Amino acid sequence: MLLNSVGTVILQVQSTYHISESSAGILEAFKDLSIAIMSFVMASFIGRLGYKKAMLLALALVAGASIAMPLMNTFWMTKLLFATVGISFALIKVSVYATIGLVTKDEGEHISFMNFIESFFMIGILLGNFIFSLFIDDTNPSSSSWTQVYYWLAGLAIIAFLLLYTTPVSETTNNDSQSESSSFGEMFRLAIVPVVLVFVASAFIYVLIEQSIMSWLPTFNNKVLHLPATLSVQMASILTASAALGRFFAGILLRKFPWLFVLTICIIAAGSLVILALPLAQNLGNEAITGWGNAPLVAFVFPLIGFLIAPIYPAINSIILSTLPQKQHGLMSGLIVIFSALGGTTGSFITGHIFEAFGGQTAFYFSLIPMGILITLLFFSKEYNPATKAIPLTLAKVAVAINHFL
Repeated sequence: MLLNSVGTVILQVQSTYHISESSAGILEAFKDLSIAIMSFVMASFIGRLGYKKAMLLALALVAGASIAMPLMNTFWMTKLLFATVGISFALIKVSVYATIGLVTKDEGEHISFMNFIESFFMIGILLGNFIFSLFIDDTNPSSSSWTQVYYWLAGLAIIAFLLLYTTPVSETTNNDSQSESSSFGEMFRLAIVPVVLVFVASAFIYVLIEQSIMSWLPTFNNKVLHLPATLSVQMASILTASAALGRFFAGILLRKFPWLFVLTICIIAAGSLVILALPLAQNLGNEAITGWGNAPLVAFVFPLIGFLIAPIYPAINSIILSTLPQKQHGLMSGLIVIFSALGGTTGSFITGHIFEAFGGQTAFYFSLIPMGILITLLFFSKEYNPATKAIPLTLAKVAVAINHFL
């Protein structure tokens, strides 16, 4: 709810604190760079700290920052909030990803379970959109009433803390594995393995696509489609609802069909939707939009892209995690989170500047470029051999060159 509220907050801070689109877009960097930095630092201590303690620490930080947000009510506090949320997210995501291998038996089960987990992540985003919209005052765009939502979110974090604190979690296998290797050097050595390179690059590109759309969809709805701010946030929930459904169904499909086939179809269909849906944002007329009933068709159609792209991220993460030894899952999870965070910052930063300079439609057409890159990366890995961790020779040569340079 907090991590992906950045799109809603980007829209609100423009009116409340009177800042530009490009200035508001910096919030994505505070969120994602803190995730990247924390994930890197975690490589040396997460095994010794323990996954449960790491998650408890994260929930405590989130609760504190959420309480401080409405009390301070400034743009710099918004930056601090997202930095704290980013740090907390890194602690939780690495801990969760690293333990999935303990409760799954094979690659198919791992991919399926990863998609189910990520589908609940999307449900959290969906609920967050509606919860935030309840506190937005359309009659007074400069109002800071929306910041009151953070008291409720702090309460949820405290409840989650208490639930986790009273839940027994066995980490014996993880601790044994982490004791063998949990240093920065090990992370670097893992990062230049050819198969790891292609999959972390895929994670980077995917999150670049996702965040360029998710973070700016409320602003697109408001400034391009001329929806009221509350409705703009509510209708952005179509994206997260469709993404949750996409990951749920992908959890079933990926048990029956090859992952490359499923993901390729998803990317091609997503690119086609961008080309077909965005022209609907032109010539909308001058009728005042008051609710879901008279919202333009594009506001319903374009967010369905979430259904198509959502299965990609958990699938590529699961594929690489399920083929590495358990002792490397913590390090690999850290790399995934780092490159995902960098991808999110890059996507939001570029989209924000294109949005300000050329408009929302052009900004969303930009997503076609990384989609083309992503499908290329996936085909690079089509010859990947889980037994030898080998991938096509061209990429292997790139990895050898990087290794030699370092």
